[in-house]
Amino acid sequence: MGIRFIALRDNGILLGPWGGNGGDIWEDGVHSGVRDITLVYGDCIDSILVTYDNNGKPVLGEKHGGISGSKRAQIKLQFPEEILISVSGRYCPVVYGGSPVIRSLTFKSNKRTFGPFGIEEGTPFNFLANGGHIVGFYGRSGWFLDSLGFCLSTTKPNLFRRIHLMFKGLNALAIKEGEYNKTKGSKGYSFGI
Repeated sequence: MGIRFIALRDNGILLGPWGGNGGDIWEDGVHSGVRDITLVYGDCIDSILVTYDNNGKPVLGEKHGGISGSKRAQIKLQFPEEILISVSGRYCPVVYGGSPVIRSLTFKSNKRTFGPFGIEEGTPFNFLANGGHIVGFYGRSGWFLDSLGFCLSTTKPNLFRRIHLMFKGLNALAIKEGEYNKTKGSKGYSFGI
């Protein structure tokens, strides 16, 4: 499968997918970032389950793939300080004449490398988010993870955004306290960004 680029909502770009054409199509959508990834694997990647971040709140995606696999790995990122910037792996058939599936995966954040998980056999692929970070996954799956693609954000979460979200929550509290103080006859102040 070749690389395709499709502009999405929220400054996201779809890249990939890499792998085979078996299984059913799935897409997890666009999020703020990735919090953790759970892989089940053996001779190939059997399944993937991702917990995303949506503006400070965890969002559990669906499990994609089968139920076999003798090993399990959980990758926990310290989002928003740690972001997922690279995924590489290999794909080929598990059995002679079969459709290609994802055989191995390696994930890199801006701080660490996780993997490789699975068997490093077959056609290699390597994706590096040059200046952005991964905010979603999509692909095909059935008994195994047949293919995998990525949604890339072109914007990196920064200190201003984290502070803005913090003050947004404080602003709601200040408004409530201001309304409470007004009913008591005193002055209430609120601030906003």
